[in-house]
Amino acid sequence: MCKRRTRQLSPIWRWNIISKDHQINEEIRAKEVRLVGPEGEQLGIKPFREAMQMAIDANMDLVNVAPQAKPPVCRIMDYGKFRYESQKKEKEARKNQKIVDLKEVWFRSNIEEHDYQTKFRNVVKFLNEGDKVKCSVRFRGREIAHANIGLKILERVASEVADICTVERVPKLEGRSMIMILAPKSH
Repeated sequence: MCKRRTRQLSPIWRWNIISKDHQINEEIRAKEVRLVGPEGEQLGIKPFREAMQMAIDANMDLVNVAPQAKPPVCRIMDYGKFRYESQKKEKEARKNQKIVDLKEVWFRSNIEEHDYQTKFRNVVKFLNEGDKVKCSVRFRGREIAHANIGLKILERVASEVADICTVERVPKLEGRSMIMILAPKSH
């Protein structure tokens, strides 16, 4: 049975292709660096070659964590593990973040009461789910001359859901539509 040989890359070249955010190993262009050890201990200001050799001896990478400092701060660490941990933290932060959608509910200026109640229930449902709601009244043809009817409809919606939301944008006529945006109150 033949064993497969794997080529071991030196820590110098291992991450140079992958890194976009940090300077690693030979990418660092400084004569001297402030060196931080693998356990977080301060090792002082060292020449770059000496710091690089210390990283190679520890079988780790030299990562420039503060390039704007004078001299730049470099840390001896396992860059692969560092990237994995930072990606994991980013993913966790994205998971905990609530994305607020903007839902839209259309009304007509001559809407019947049952249709109004159906659309109103949708507005309440969206607000309870934590989404913003854009309530619009569409005007067709000569209905635009009676924009006050649309304003009354939107004000009715706002007054009926006042306990669960705030009016983020008051009713305003834009083209052939009157638009109002409601945002849910924080729990």
